[in-house]
Amino acid sequence: MPTSIATWNINSVRLRLPLVLDFLRQYDPDLLCLQEIKCLNDQFPRNDFAAAGYPYHAVHGQKGYHGVAIISKVPLTDISSRVFCEIEESRHVSAVLDLGRGPLTVHNFYIPAGGDEPDPEINPKFKHKLGFLSELKSWFGEASFARGQVICGDFNIAPYEHDVWSHKQLLNVVSHTPVETEALQELLSGNHGWVDLIRKHVPADQKLYSWWSYRARDWDAADKGRRLDHIWGTADVAQHATGYDIIRAARGWSDKPSDHVPVIARFD
Repeated sequence: MPTSIATWNINSVRLRLPLVLDFLRQYDPDLLCLQEIKCLNDQFPRNDFAAAGYPYHAVHGQKGYHGVAIISKVPLTDISSRVFCEIEESRHVSAVLDLGRGPLTVHNFYIPAGGDEPDPEINPKFKHKLGFLSELKSWFGEASFARGQVICGDFNIAPYEHDVWSHKQLLNVVSHTPVETEALQELLSGNHGWVDLIRKHVPADQKLYSWWSYRARDWDAADKGRRLDHIWGTADVAQHATGYDIIRAARGWSDKPSDHVPVIARFD
């Protein structure tokens, strides 16, 4: 049976709940990972998602900021979350499920954006981001990450030249600086190796975005996007990846959309 996993930084799940429900009706993923839900666990709209056919939830919320959640058609077990850099922010949740090929662990991340100044000496937010990536590198080296793993979410890094609208103009802009992109590449090619399940299907010389700034008066015409949202899999998972969707149209679904759009990985 074909299956799919989606990720979306929704920038407040309660504010944009109708958009999420419309997305679920139209695209019917088996699993949706949400970032920046911006609510406490008991405020998460579980009943609405259950009514939409997604009765299983893993939620790591936070009042007014951050927060991540997984909603699923199939049961979720071994739900857990991890704190990075000893900073108590809700930026990770994981769960185990079975989409027909045995246990699969899905990790949902909201990696820190990093602020405006790409200098960890003067910008604690950027220091946090680099520390978060360093901890991920150590963690991903563990034997448990050798197979049966998917990681996804808002990584807040556009790693390749054509993951941004202008490579030259953004080299000193947080999300595309060399120190960030190199750190992400080290993660991708680390001890066990990951496969970027979207770039697997799209040549590196093709432009690909999942985020457009609120600051653009006409985001569609300006098209100054970045690919900040990612889905990776271990090699055993990646061999079953058959396609992807980036739902660009979602950026214009309402007069108050998220600045990110859904990204979907499809499997046989």
